[in-house]
Amino acid sequence: MLQTVWVSSPRRRALLESNRHRQGKKRCWKCRFVRAIIQHPCRRHDPKRSRKERMLRKIQICLCFCFVSGILYEISLLSSGVFSYLPVAQQYLTPEQVLNLGKSIIFLETTERLEPPPLVSCSVESAARIYQDRPIILFMRGLTNDTALDMNTSYAAFSLLSSMKNVFIFPLQMETIFQETPLLQWYNQVVPEQEKNWVHVSSDASRLALIWKYGGIYMDTDVISIRPIPQHSFLAAQKSRFSSNGIFGFPARHKFIWDCMENFVLKYNGNIWGNQGPFLMTRMLKKLCNLTDFQGTEDHSCQNISFLNPQRFYPIPYPAWGRYYQVWDKSPTFNHSYALHLWNFMNRNRKVVVAGSNTLAEQLYKTYCPTTYEDLIQNAKPRDLPDPED
Repeated sequence: MLQTVWVSSPRRRALLESNRHRQGKKRCWKCRFVRAIIQHPCRRHDPKRSRKERMLRKIQICLCFCFVSGILYEISLLSSGVFSYLPVAQQYLTPEQVLNLGKSIIFLETTERLEPPPLVSCSVESAARIYQDRPIILFMRGLTNDTALDMNTSYAAFSLLSSMKNVFIFPLQMETIFQETPLLQWYNQVVPEQEKNWVHVSSDASRLALIWKYGGIYMDTDVISIRPIPQHSFLAAQKSRFSSNGIFGFPARHKFIWDCMENFVLKYNGNIWGNQGPFLMTRMLKKLCNLTDFQGTEDHSCQNISFLNPQRFYPIPYPAWGRYYQVWDKSPTFNHSYALHLWNFMNRNRKVVVAGSNTLAEQLYKTYCPTTYEDLIQNAKPRDLPDPED
């Protein structure tokens, strides 16, 4: 969160404290600060002061007034917009300004749709609740700088997420993202219409470029956050000796991510699903580390990169993904997990969370994204429930 610290001189503090005692009133620090700026601390006609001194004092007061006015103007722009963004509001921060705040949590929507499904909304909301001091950014391919959307839009999930103080929704502009990376040449040559897995391949590339440029954590839009991730440079093991790219985090300009982008281009094959994603991360990690099987719930570490245990994000492995949509006799605690990946790519039967079903997924929604559950599940009209992404 951004904080503004006001500073006044010791002399002014002493004068104001004296005035406070004489008047017998306690004034807040804001009042003291404003008085120190807009009022002359001495009598207006002080014979001991020369004309030059009085002129300098007036100049100081004018400069202070201009300085404070500038700060107040900035606050007026940022107070309601530093942790919320709509693409048509010019007074809000740009994507680069938000990303430069550091430690962003980044989500990507590489389809053209404008209405995030409930699972996407839950993922973003849960991250916003767990990481309240960090910007949560959802990049959407369907948005442009001219898209006329606001908080009263008919898109319920868009309106819900836009109202959260630390959530930003930006257009996904790949050509801008890939600037100054090895991926730009690939992007300029590839023909999306001829790509078999373009939605996934373009997402794989975009997440690498964003994390390399700005640092932070990338998460898939079917990941529900349940507690903060303590590591700064990490990959998530999907299973022993195999890395996911559905969630990872690194500081800006990390060499591992740069090497991944170079390998992305060198070994590009868009016809093989995952070749630019989890298989890329795995082969690059194997170049650095001698991967071994996990024992218990410990994490592995190599070259200052944490390779996190599958229990951290994948306590339910992909062959059993359907268990998220089943009723459990006793719900698991997930005590060793930071977030849960719900394997939406495996959801061929388009299973969704239904109010009152008492499935594990419904319990997760109620706990970690209650606003999404209430607005998009419990109180939603049938037309408000879009199909999940394949």
